[in-house]
Amino acid sequence: MSPPPPRPGGEIDWSPLQLEEATVALSCNLDYQHAEDIPLTDFSQESLHRALIPCSEQGLVRIRYRGRIGAGFPSLVQRITVTADGFGIDKRVLDLDSTGGQIEEAIRAGDYIAESRWTIWVREDSICHSACVLILGGGDRRVIAGTVGIHRIIRMSSTASTRAELNSELNAVYQRVRAYLERNGVAVAVADLMMAVPNRRLRLLTGDELRLYGLDGVNPVQDDLDRLRLMRKCGEDFVKRRDAFLRTFERRCQADGDGIVALNECGLELRTRFGFPDSVCPAESPLSEFDSMVVAKPVEATEQTDQGEEADATEESQPATSEEGASNAAS
Repeated sequence: MSPPPPRPGGEIDWSPLQLEEATVALSCNLDYQHAEDIPLTDFSQESLHRALIPCSEQGLVRIRYRGRIGAGFPSLVQRITVTADGFGIDKRVLDLDSTGGQIEEAIRAGDYIAESRWTIWVREDSICHSACVLILGGGDRRVIAGTVGIHRIIRMSSTASTRAELNSELNAVYQRVRAYLERNGVAVAVADLMMAVPNRRLRLLTGDELRLYGLDGVNPVQDDLDRLRLMRKCGEDFVKRRDAFLRTFERRCQADGDGIVALNECGLELRTRFGFPDSVCPAESPLSEFDSMVVAKPVEATEQTDQGEEADATEESQPATSEEGASNAAS
């Protein structure tokens, strides 16, 4: 079994990297309908450095990955993350279209993604099946318009000849998947569901199931960490407005099942009603990755005109105060 990938900032292996059954392209723009993605075939340190130079001005990079999750995928994510860190590019989108691949490599890559602040997209013209679902679990934020599907885990390298041998072998992998899902805020029921679907079939998850299992929207574990950090950095009012925005975004924008462009446009229009981008913490504001592309004048949170949004902001105030007290007590 391959060792876990180095944590962000650690040593990285820059030896020649070949990806099988996959293509990679780079863009410094989130508008995939009009921006031109630049194909990447050379993943050396010098080549990636040159490729990311244009993205340094906007502080944003979008990586379009199409293909299977194989042995080279964790290294690809590491190399791009380290290179982006060198340029101060902290807005990163992994734009996925994958039928799946190797479970072990997906876990390695997902754990690295979880430590290096990636947003994961599955566009309306894309899929994320089988092992690809584990990559979703590692993202800070998951934006899904395409199909997400799961089936039973199987190791093609298995030497099992009896049902007992196969189950014993798969149980070890199953336990790793459960532990991975748990530490990344995804319901472990996903692992149980995977084991119940024959490998030759595919169980597509509905939008409600994706949200129920913690695979769509903001990663719940990262959200807890962010709320504590933002309370200290940006203040209680910021956190209240951010939480109210996220609830409204999930109810109004994600429920429609539209494409990625429509989801983003809905969120950008909505966030101004909650006073974002925030004048004190603009980089921490929801959808701040778009601020280098869109010039939006912040409005006061009190200018919310939608009654449901005003109710969200009002309902948020008491829980936020209570949670702040709990956070202070815990610290």
